[in-house]
Amino acid sequence: MSSGPTQRHLNFESISAVTLATHDMVRSVGFYTSLGFELVSGGPEARFSSFTIGHGYLNLMAQRTEQHWSWWGRLILHVSDVDALYRRAVELGLEPEAPPRNAEWGERYFHLTDPDGHELSFAKPLAPQ
Repeated sequence: MSSGPTQRHLNFESISAVTLATHDMVRSVGFYTSLGFELVSGGPEARFSSFTIGHGYLNLMAQRTEQHWSWWGRLILHVSDVDALYRRAVELGLEPEAPPRNAEWGERYFHLTDPDGHELSFAKPLAPQ
């Protein structure tokens, strides 16, 4: 695409929502609420559910039963306390990929996979040194 004088430039401000597909809404709503996500619409019996994340939303959409695959994706969420959330996940019997660690790109993080195979990364920017 050209960026000539007639092209209008837009400023992207934020992501409003991310929508993930699920094969089992009951299981997925339970997973996210157990981690502390606040359910604001839908629920275990709904075909579409929403949770608040800061000023945006994480949505879950039930897939048709004849589909045996999930969308793939990784959702990176900044949280206030990576280590506390990791401990909570372990206490719930969940299996994070590895304990929290500091990354060379300046975040402390850990990864967890939801019941439908979506990768979740919980992170907090490290203080500048």
